[in-house]
Amino acid sequence: MSAGTAFHPRTEKICLSRDWLQWSGFFVANSYSDFAQPEYAAIRHSAALIDVSPLYKYWVTGPDAVAMTNRVVTQDTSKMDVGQVLYTPWCDPDGAVRQEGTIFRHTETSFQICAAEPALGWLELNSRGFDVSITDRSDATAALSLQGPNSRDILKMVSSVPIDDMKFFRFAHGQIGSVPVTISRTGYTGDLGYEIWIPAEHAVTVWDILIERGASYHITPCGLTAMDTSRVEAGFILINVDYVSSEVARLPSHRMSAYELNLGWAVKLNKEGHFVGRKALEKEKLTGPKRKVVGIEIGWKPLEDVYGKANLMPDLPPTPCREPVPVYDRNGTNIGRVTTRVWSGLLKKYIGLATVDSAFAAPDTEVFMEVTIDFQRKKVPARVAKTPFYRPARMRG
Repeated sequence: MSAGTAFHPRTEKICLSRDWLQWSGFFVANSYSDFAQPEYAAIRHSAALIDVSPLYKYWVTGPDAVAMTNRVVTQDTSKMDVGQVLYTPWCDPDGAVRQEGTIFRHTETSFQICAAEPALGWLELNSRGFDVSITDRSDATAALSLQGPNSRDILKMVSSVPIDDMKFFRFAHGQIGSVPVTISRTGYTGDLGYEIWIPAEHAVTVWDILIERGASYHITPCGLTAMDTSRVEAGFILINVDYVSSEVARLPSHRMSAYELNLGWAVKLNKEGHFVGRKALEKEKLTGPKRKVVGIEIGWKPLEDVYGKANLMPDLPPTPCREPVPVYDRNGTNIGRVTTRVWSGLLKKYIGLATVDSAFAAPDTEVFMEVTIDFQRKKVPARVAKTPFYRPARMRG
C-alpha cells in the first residue's frame, strides 16, 4: 500500500485537487490545485518546490567503488571530482538502456546513485568480486527539487552552503536551519535549480523553512505535472514514457540503446576496463543507431485546418499527454511514434518528443503525426525540431 513521503504532513494539507500520483510506493502530488499552470509558471518565473523523495538513492562505498561504478554505468566515474555529479545511463549486456540517472561522488571511495526505478538488485549483481558495500538509503533520505530563477536567492538566504560558488552539476554539504543537508545544482526542469537531500526525520523542518523564508520570492509547492511540462520543453526523456527499460521491455523493438536515446555523449568508450554493454555499444557507434529520439513541432495552421474540416477547434493538451501516437512519412509509411506531447504556453508551440527512424531524424525534416478527430484517424504535418526547445542561460550560468 502506498504511503505519503516524509513531506506528506505538509503536502497532504495543501493538495486541494486530491490529484496524487503513486510513485515507487509513495503518494506525490500531480498538482496541488485544479490547474497546473500556476505551478508551471513558478518553475519558469519564480521558484517551485517539488517533492522528489520517491527517487531511489543507493550508496556504493569501499576500496573498489570507482571500479564497480565504472563497471555499471557508461560514464567514467574515475574522472569525477569529489563534489561532482554526472548524468548517466546504465545498460544491459546488449547495450539497451535499463535506466538513466545521476551519480554523485561524495568521497574518493563513496558514490550515491539516484534512479527513478529500483536498481538495487542490478547493482548487487554487478558488485560481485568488488570490495564494496551497497546500501539502500531511499527511505532514509528525503529530497526536494527547488527550481526556478529565484531558487538561488532563496537558498542563499536559508542555507550555509556557498550557493554562489556552486557550479552546474556540483554539490556541497551544509545546513538549512539546524538540519544537515546536501544541496546539488541539478534538476529535471531545464532551468536554474537545485536538489536538496535531507535526513527524512527532518524533512518537515526544511520544508517549513523554505516555505516561510521563500514567501517573498513567491515560492510555490509544485506537482509532477508542471515539472513534466518543463522537462519536455527541456528535451529530457522519461523512463516508461519516452523509452521502456530493457528490464521490462516485452518486445525487442522496445529496447533502446544510449545512442538511440541521444545519450551517446554519456558513453565513454575510451575509459579503461569493461563495462556492461560495452561491446554492443562499440559496434553501434560504428554502424550508427537505426532510430533516434527527436523533438517534434506540430504547426498550428495545419492542425487548425484538419480540425476545421470537422468543424472543431484543435484539441491541444495543456498538460503532457503520454499516449503514444504513430508518425509517418509523406508516403504513409510508419516511421516511429510521438511519446510525449504538450502545448507550451511559454513558447506558444505544440511540441513533443518522438522516436523516428534515423533517416528522418535531421532537424526540419517533415513528418506526419496521427490525430483522431471525430473517431477518425487523420494525419497532420509536423517537423523534426532540435532540442532543447527552451533553455535559459541561467540554467548553467
